[in-house]
Amino acid sequence: MATTKKIGILFGKENSFPQAFVDKVNALAAGKFEAEFLSIDKVAQGASTIYSVIVDRISHDVPFYRAYLKNAALNGAAVINNPFWSSADEKFFNNCLATKIGISVPKTVILPSFDLPDDTSSQSFRNLAYPLDWDTIFDYIQFPAYMKPFAGGGWKSVYRLENQEQFFEKHSETKQLVMLLQEEIVFEQYYRCYCIGGKYVKIMPYEPRNEPHLRYDAHFIPSPSLLKRMKEDVLKINQYLGYDFNTVEFAVRKDEPFAIDFCNPVPDSDKASVGQENFNWVVENAAKFAIEKAANYDGLKDNLTWGKYIQAAIQKEKLF
Repeated sequence: MATTKKIGILFGKENSFPQAFVDKVNALAAGKFEAEFLSIDKVAQGASTIYSVIVDRISHDVPFYRAYLKNAALNGAAVINNPFWSSADEKFFNNCLATKIGISVPKTVILPSFDLPDDTSSQSFRNLAYPLDWDTIFDYIQFPAYMKPFAGGGWKSVYRLENQEQFFEKHSETKQLVMLLQEEIVFEQYYRCYCIGGKYVKIMPYEPRNEPHLRYDAHFIPSPSLLKRMKEDVLKINQYLGYDFNTVEFAVRKDEPFAIDFCNPVPDSDKASVGQENFNWVVENAAKFAIEKAANYDGLKDNLTWGKYIQAAIQKEKLF
């Protein structure tokens, strides 16, 4: 088991956040804990790591790192975010869960991939009706609508569709991607919200229609009641899912916040895109939470965060 109180950050191409995080932890910890860029020179089964806390910013793209983190967690490391849960989670399940816990979400359906997955044939889909009940699906969602991957982040392969003809044309371009078809929420305001540790929340005006470098240059002002509702919803979403570090996006229609996207376990934290004020907040609170995890570390126990959804299942309790 790890006995030192080291905090490591695992990352890829990003630069501003990892260095600022390490510097902030080391400043706040005042020698009690040490933060550094995580280094891996070997990974043997069942072997412990020197890190009590690991902040994961890249394993969603690198399966080798994901395997390393699961082994580290097995040996007591507190991994932010839980690599077992983030391996299992996706956007459609998030929406399904939201409908059970009182979070407003757009009407959404999941679609099988247009092309057959590798190593499958038509026989692999004998339980799938063909064609799907498109009339009922389209009546439920209505157009205009959005189509986007059920897993994955960013704005890749996202389509705004005006009608059925455009839907079928664009769906044919998605190949083996499993897609969501989602009601368009015509919004008056839009917000992106950091949530760290299931308790620290930063609500940021956001304009998704702007160019990427200008999306945080938004000037929406929420009413006190809307601000309260969004904070409550952000906390509920993350506490049920069990994310230590996530963002939730709200499209606000007639003062009602609809959660549009809340499966972002590696949210953008780059200073150039989020702006100095938001950057300072996320660095400060990520460092503070990592120190809290290190202070509560117990090498003989599981130190991962498990959401209320999993906790209720294990304890055989009523879920909702």
